[in-house]
Amino acid sequence: MCVGVIAGARGLKGEVRVRAYTARPEDVAAYGPVTDAAGTRTFRLTVSGRMKDRVIARIDGIDDRTQAEALKGVEIFVERAALPAPAADEFYVADLVGLGVERVGAAPGAAPFGRVKAVHDFGGGDVLEIERPGAASVMVPFSRAAVPEIDLAGGRLVLDPPAGLLDGEPAGQREGET
Repeated sequence: MCVGVIAGARGLKGEVRVRAYTARPEDVAAYGPVTDAAGTRTFRLTVSGRMKDRVIARIDGIDDRTQAEALKGVEIFVERAALPAPAADEFYVADLVGLGVERVGAAPGAAPFGRVKAVHDFGGGDVLEIERPGAASVMVPFSRAAVPEIDLAGGRLVLDPPAGLLDGEPAGQREGET
């Protein structure tokens, strides 16, 4: 699971700035070694401070600014098993990817609306990207109003998008309404 991204170098002795995706930014180094997305490089991080919305970290074997700058943009990952179990009624955002999407009020046994392809955060809150069979993907806000039910065990979530959000849906009319 992605726990952060190396945002750039800090100083001359190889420290890096890390944008952490953990609840507490300092925890980006708390789960043991991290890897790059491909899993081919392993890094041992030691958090040495904070800088605005980033943590400052040392990486074993990175000793100068040039080496640190070369890591800019590298996303860092940990094994899922290294993370604590979420509390009841909580989940990791990554758990949403792959869930089937059903429309609120859909008839039992109806074909799924789609599947969660990705969860994005463009700065205004999380957005679900839903791929649909035979149709273009759609982006919907990830809020309790738009996603009133998440059933991880059942592999699905229920979607109640704001009226008019989806292509071809007139404002004020939802699937199944006339």
